[in-house]
Amino acid sequence: MAKAPKPRVKAPKKAEKGDVVTIKTTISHRMESGQRKGKDGKKIPKRIINKFEALFNGKEIMSANLFTSISANPYIDFDMLVTEAGEFEFKWYDDNGDVYTKKSKMKLG
Repeated sequence: MAKAPKPRVKAPKKAEKGDVVTIKTTISHRMESGQRKGKDGKKIPKRIINKFEALFNGKEIMSANLFTSISANPYIDFDMLVTEAGEFEFKWYDDNGDVYTKKSKMKLG
């Protein structure tokens, strides 16, 4: 049986107002492009992470639509200007309709 997808995030726990911080994310996900065939000769259904969203205090700060050519275990990083303390929420969506989430808090100081 395949392992459950595992999201991982590296975000600062603490930053100063006005800082630009880098957020790094990845998810271990067995990506199937829909091109391979199984042992029975039938195509294995496509199942990829097709969307990523990053929210901070409930507001979208970054999103990306992902397509068939995306690699397994997609890695995404981006920068953010710190204006307040709060909570990050990261979401990965796959073709089966499953949503994987990870949360992280950041304080000012």
